[in-house]
Amino acid sequence: MKAIIFAGGTGTRLWPLSRRKSPKQFERIVSNKSTLQLAVDRLLPEFSHKDIYISSNVFYKQLIQKQLPQIPIRNFFLEPFKKDVGPAIALSIGILNRLSPTEPIAILWSDHLVKNVNLFKKMLRVARKKIEKNPHKIIFIAHKPRFPSVNLGYVNFGDEIDNLEGINFFQFKGWKYRPDEKLAKKFFQSDNYAWNLGYFVSSPKFIYDSFKKHAPSIYKNTEIILNHFNEKDYEEVLTRQYGQMESVSFDNAILENLDKKDAEVIVEDIGWSDVGSWEALKEALQSLPLENIVRGKVHLEDVKDSLVYNYDNGKLIVGIDLEENIIINTADVILIAKKSSMSKVKKVVEGFSGTEYDKLT
Repeated sequence: MKAIIFAGGTGTRLWPLSRRKSPKQFERIVSNKSTLQLAVDRLLPEFSHKDIYISSNVFYKQLIQKQLPQIPIRNFFLEPFKKDVGPAIALSIGILNRLSPTEPIAILWSDHLVKNVNLFKKMLRVARKKIEKNPHKIIFIAHKPRFPSVNLGYVNFGDEIDNLEGINFFQFKGWKYRPDEKLAKKFFQSDNYAWNLGYFVSSPKFIYDSFKKHAPSIYKNTEIILNHFNEKDYEEVLTRQYGQMESVSFDNAILENLDKKDAEVIVEDIGWSDVGSWEALKEALQSLPLENIVRGKVHLEDVKDSLVYNYDNGKLIVGIDLEENIIINTADVILIAKKSSMSKVKKVVEGFSGTEYDKLT
């Protein structure tokens, strides 16, 4: 079995730590490892390094090499331009389709945390067995929701159709992307909706054939690129043809068009968290809702439900009488905001474009 970890996002909502030159998946947000390194670690030793692939932007090649020296450079699938996930998956899956079309492949992401690693590995293992028997299927890995999130997509699943090693497989009935608060509460109370993690197990042939059927323009350009794979002009052709691809999400291009009978769903609680924002990171790391999460030189008095990260060893942050605050101190930026206002961070950073603060993004 092989795995592709996608690591091409920019992570604006984790600014000012996450920047264009070094997005969140390469930063030490938890412990002393990046979430990309943690994503690789939780696959070992069941996966060998030669069976782990990294999809990212060519701009981050040296960062990836530095953080993951055990991964062969030939296992880097690097985009010449930033596109949405649709073209990135098409390129990566297209290459693997030529190498081993029916070998099970796990699609994973670099900016998540997983607490129950053993259960996560078991889910991948049983999903692999399913795909080995039927490579013309896709197994979605979903998560029991901990709260009614409006920032995540949801998987609608039906009756149990199989059980393997204690893991249940359910009918796939559809998606709902980022519901409003009322609908999120309804999903949370239901027994038939789970968080969509973006994780799935399938075969390269099934996914690549789905591009041919549902996204023919992306498929055509990818085929032209792959016809020059390992040739001297590969980079030139990749740059030309990749630039012609439409920027579309994988969900919109492929998943929304799948025949529901070709998919099954696993739903478990693996202690998963999307650390796409500071408030999400706090929720992932806290044991109690009012707990403070701190890093670096921080001293707090009468503070609750706050996250304070100090990346400047030469400075002490002192907080007094605070509640529901996010404070991030880096070498050149201090961010101070209420937890409830963190959705504004992306807009603020985008507003710096073309100004004197553009270099800080």
